[in-house]
Amino acid sequence: MAVEIHTVQNKEDLKKFVEFGNHLYKHNPYHVPSLVSDDMNTLSADVNPSFEFCEAIYFLAYRDGQLVGRIAGIINHRANESWNNLNARFGYVDFINDNEVVDALFNAVEDWARSKGMEIIHGPLGFTDMDREGMLVEGFDQLSMMITNYNYAYYPKQLERLGFRKDIDWKEYKIFIPNGVPEKHRRISELIKDKYGLRVIHPKSSRELKPYARPFFETINACYANLYGYSELSPRQIEYYGRIYIPMLRPEFVVLVEREEDNKLIGVAVALPSLSKALKKANGKLAPFGWFHLLSALKGRPRVIDLMLVGVLPEYQNRGINALFFDTLIPVFNKYGVEYAESGPELETNTAVQMQWDYFDRVHHKLRRCYIKRL
Repeated sequence: MAVEIHTVQNKEDLKKFVEFGNHLYKHNPYHVPSLVSDDMNTLSADVNPSFEFCEAIYFLAYRDGQLVGRIAGIINHRANESWNNLNARFGYVDFINDNEVVDALFNAVEDWARSKGMEIIHGPLGFTDMDREGMLVEGFDQLSMMITNYNYAYYPKQLERLGFRKDIDWKEYKIFIPNGVPEKHRRISELIKDKYGLRVIHPKSSRELKPYARPFFETINACYANLYGYSELSPRQIEYYGRIYIPMLRPEFVVLVEREEDNKLIGVAVALPSLSKALKKANGKLAPFGWFHLLSALKGRPRVIDLMLVGVLPEYQNRGINALFFDTLIPVFNKYGVEYAESGPELETNTAVQMQWDYFDRVHHKLRRCYIKRL
């Protein structure tokens, strides 16, 4: 039977689109299901404030009445203005290993991008850097993080068959937690606090953390402004993400660095107990017991920590600010018996971030890629 491409038209279609990814990997031990409710909100124009400056379309591939693939097309007009290009993005892409299915999906999203006057398509990317990015090209036998995609090994081969090429890679590390703060970090930490007049804030409660929500994301905007394809978060997005993510955080795993003279936030570090296994148990749903698995993982004694965000203002980068993060967080990790941390995706060009792991026992265990193609 020929492959049929349908455009998502309503909430029922959108739910099928969202759930397909979880169904395709139902028995895969390394895939971490996303929460259906979260993806529904992200992809809904009436919920996600990214649609202030983005537009999107979602395609479903059917064969003989059976859903066999999905893909989203996204245009982030703010990012295009910032980077002076005409790029479309593809994301939320999943498919069975079938050339006809893959061809139909990418033909649909590429035709849509051309109709919008775009010259290039790249991905997998979401609306912003707060969404999952990149296609796994190494590390297919490693459990994904909550914030990263998983895909079968045939995905990159299919994209290369279609003429896509590498644009940039993200590296991921497993970083083993030392027993105590390395002496070099402890020494540097004390020196730079005095040298630059800095104050370390280690919140003790969510109430203490809440006033920093807006400055936190404004600092992220400044830290990440020059990173690949970054789209500055708008005030509405900052409010939206703050409402979603700040209540999830464990304050003891958050470090903020302020400049004493004006209380300017110049650096942030956020870790979170790994939710990967809890999300697998939840299988994409909070009800009836998914919430229990997630809450238990968030509040328990984690063996694995996910390093969600580390950012330092450009004018303070390469000045040892990261030593303040390690000096504060390593004792907390030791207290709970954390064995290792997942770094999350780090751009291969961001050598300053990768160099911070030089003083730790680490393993480069995953690589994910953004592919690009001229239309």
